[in-house]
Amino acid sequence: MTKEEKAAYNEAFRNRTKAAALRVIQVVEQLPRTAAADVLARQLLRSATSVAANYRAACRGRSAAEFFAKLSICVEEADETQLWLEMLGDAGIVPKSRLAALELEYAQITAVLTKARKTASGE
Repeated sequence: MTKEEKAAYNEAFRNRTKAAALRVIQVVEQLPRTAAADVLARQLLRSATSVAANYRAACRGRSAAEFFAKLSICVEEADETQLWLEMLGDAGIVPKSRLAALELEYAQITAVLTKARKTASGE
């Protein structure tokens, strides 16, 4: 992959993680105002926006070690985002069918980040 292709890919993936986080924000804004929904909403917002922010930071990493560390955070936060989405559906707060596309998106994001981290580690 050329330097230009890598830059274009990183830009596209930055946009993808940001768009996914914005979709999470839209879901959270429509949640009922209950104690359980509020706790899950805060956790979900934190993890989803963290994926976008940390991927952006990874792309600006000053070293391979910093890039790897930020990718590791992204993988953890993307997986955690999947958990909170599952919890919203399993608790009956949001219909599972409404969350399916977003859950799939974060599963794919997690898979891409996991592969990138594996590649970055030299495995």
